[in-house]
Amino acid sequence: MTNKTVILAVVNRAYVEGEVVPNMLDLFLEGFNAGEGTRELVNHLLIVAVDQTAYERCLLRGLHCYKLETDGVDFTREEVFMSSDFVKMMWRRTLFLLEVLERGYDFVFTDIDVLWLRNPFTILTTSKTRSCDIQFSTDWHYNGDPSSTRNPINTGFYFVKSNSKTIFLFNKWYNLKDNSHGEKEQDVLQKLISHGVLSDLDLNARFLDTKLFSGFCEDSSDIESVITVHANCCRFIKAKVADLSQLLREWAAFKVIAANATSSFRWSPHWECRNSWSATYGND
Repeated sequence: MTNKTVILAVVNRAYVEGEVVPNMLDLFLEGFNAGEGTRELVNHLLIVAVDQTAYERCLLRGLHCYKLETDGVDFTREEVFMSSDFVKMMWRRTLFLLEVLERGYDFVFTDIDVLWLRNPFTILTTSKTRSCDIQFSTDWHYNGDPSSTRNPINTGFYFVKSNSKTIFLFNKWYNLKDNSHGEKEQDVLQKLISHGVLSDLDLNARFLDTKLFSGFCEDSSDIESVITVHANCCRFIKAKVADLSQLLREWAAFKVIAANATSSFRWSPHWECRNSWSATYGND
């Protein structure tokens, strides 16, 4: 964008092809087309492909594409949540985002399983938030205080400004990779935040309300205002695609209902994701 802000998303082969129709990338792009004030944002979206197939599919769609290579690692298959290769891919992503900051670009990072139903910049760049160095989405149990470090972060959607403080934070964060004992990068950053790294670096952080930046872990009850929906608390691509496709159908129905000023509307339960998650982690 004119202010050197870029939207970044990472994809691999599993997100762009396979038995699931539509694939995850197509569904992600469909969200931009169906959202309110989001279609033009694709012009500022950079798809970061971690393998050749994903890169080629990105180019075929006429998107801005970058191929991120990692020697000795194969990221082509579906990386199941918390598998060892999933953790490796998350750390490689963190290093790439550090490099983006070092080049002077602000960024919104978004997972490919986040649907953008409204333009998030209306919230992220208001006069109240222009001084924020970093803004995190939260998984669940948002406590109502946007400055509280007790809110559990979700690095599937966050906005970072490029400055000396955020670059230092990302360096410190990434340098803990080899001592992370198999933890994913989000958990390591959460521990840093809990230990006071934000105040130590004088970083102005904001934690985003789940009513606006929601997910399957905690649905927004305010569909008239919700901005993004993340298929978190969901283990497999097939389940994510099924439930996000259903959500887009319900979003289309909601817009008809809203235009006719009829009764209130709620999302249906995300059954495929709930079943895949509970089968692995239980119902807690």
